[in-house]
Amino acid sequence: MIGEKEKKKEEREVEEVEELKQILSVVSKEVPALIKSIIGSMFSEEAGRDMGKAAAAFYKQLKEAGMPEETAVKMTENYIAVFTSLGDVMKRTVSGQKGFKGDEVGEEISRRIKEKLNEKRRREEDDDEEE
Repeated sequence: MIGEKEKKKEEREVEEVEELKQILSVVSKEVPALIKSIIGSMFSEEAGRDMGKAAAAFYKQLKEAGMPEETAVKMTENYIAVFTSLGDVMKRTVSGQKGFKGDEVGEEISRRIKEKLNEKRRREEDDDEEE
């Protein structure tokens, strides 16, 4: 009886490890491709036109609300900077430069998944001991 429980436990562990490998494999392939696609769409000609229109509308609204010229220009510059900063962060993420690194993200995901699996395994062991 005990041998059977141990065997089932080992089978679950092997299944969990295989599942983790599959998940990490998909994450490591799909996430960088997704980020590259997003970056491509952010810096396309169409995205540039859209950003220009959005910045102009933002500026216009500020002026119509009575904002002084200097303040409206500064706020519009900051508005545009948010988008370009986001693009820079994403580029660094994909290329592994300063900032977020894809490998570090993958390692952190892997660490957290392993941690959760260990917690689950401990709960199952506690449940088995109570039976």
